[in-house]
Amino acid sequence: MKFTDEHEQLRDSLTKFIEREINPHADEWEDAENFPAHELFKKLGDGGFLGVCKPEEYGGLGLDYSYSVVMAETLGRVHTGGVAMAVGVQTDMCTPALAKFGSKELKEEYLAPSIAGELVGCIGVSETGAGSDVAAIKTHARKDGGDWVINGGKMWITNGMQADWMCCLANTSEGHPHRNKSLIIVPLDAKGVERAHKLKKLGMASSDTAQIFFDDVRVPLRNVIGQEGHGFTFQMIQFQEERLWGAANVLGGLDQALAQTIEYTRDRKIFGKSVLDHQWVHFKLAEAATEIECLRALTYQATEFYVSGKDVTKLASMAKLKAGRLAREVADICLQFWGGMGYMHESKISRFFRDGRLVSIGGGADEVMMSIICKLMGTLPRRPKGEAKEGGQ
Repeated sequence: MKFTDEHEQLRDSLTKFIEREINPHADEWEDAENFPAHELFKKLGDGGFLGVCKPEEYGGLGLDYSYSVVMAETLGRVHTGGVAMAVGVQTDMCTPALAKFGSKELKEEYLAPSIAGELVGCIGVSETGAGSDVAAIKTHARKDGGDWVINGGKMWITNGMQADWMCCLANTSEGHPHRNKSLIIVPLDAKGVERAHKLKKLGMASSDTAQIFFDDVRVPLRNVIGQEGHGFTFQMIQFQEERLWGAANVLGGLDQALAQTIEYTRDRKIFGKSVLDHQWVHFKLAEAATEIECLRALTYQATEFYVSGKDVTKLASMAKLKAGRLAREVADICLQFWGGMGYMHESKISRFFRDGRLVSIGGGADEVMMSIICKLMGTLPRRPKGEAKEGGQ
């Protein structure tokens, strides 16, 4: 994938924004376990960062997906993963299906103000009994007059306490679990929506994560994105962008973790010389750097294929799988070389260690990624004729 001057301008302007508007507040937002989403997103919207790949008629820049990958990688420079993730939810997780398949009215009402940073969005797929197994969701919506009436609940919802609207996956009919679901825009100030409580997590502390319940929540029938019954397919399409975004974002974080560890181990002395001067240390960091570049090549290749219109389900799943593994492995290697300081809660490497653990879980667990890869490689056992296929992806 070749980067143009326009790609580098985006990278440079976003880096300056991060250093000016986000990183000076990172520790404060981590301690508060929250950040001012509406305030920050409005600034991001004013800078043109929330719609780089969205249609120009709704306030986007109309660029191809390679620009989103540059943005995701640059957001890896943010010193709190929760804020970067929250931005990614707005740009690449709750809005892609709306931008691609939503009606003109829905785009004007929800997409345009989300690109402008005037509204905060969230994606509602996971439930307490259905995380990676998307087909198993129980939230349902029935038609009543001119409305959908929604009952159920969603779990682990990023931006959930502050979001103005949700792109919600719900069962809208009986039948095959891959053909009975729809994506529906749910305004979160609607009667019957309960933001039950903010969830306390191992990492990503600055990101507000909520459990949300729906009790006879009414939204207009026109709030369905695209065709009724196509929600599972639309969500699978959204997942491709989410997984590419996640892999690219991890790249930026890994680059930072490695650079910070080199700097720290060069200054830290043990047995009369710097930690970095020990062969084991600089060899392990060289191995880590090599693995990072392998992930970068895979992510860029998948992005190039995606931009050209090719199916990247396998490559995006591979990139997501590798990103999750490296987030854990490189963070563990680096933290070890920081010694006692690495174990301190406030150190940057400790925060990356905690935040990065989510990558192997969110957006499809490692095991789901491997299942997808195996299926597309043709290595899964053949099912007896007549046996039903598993739900999920």
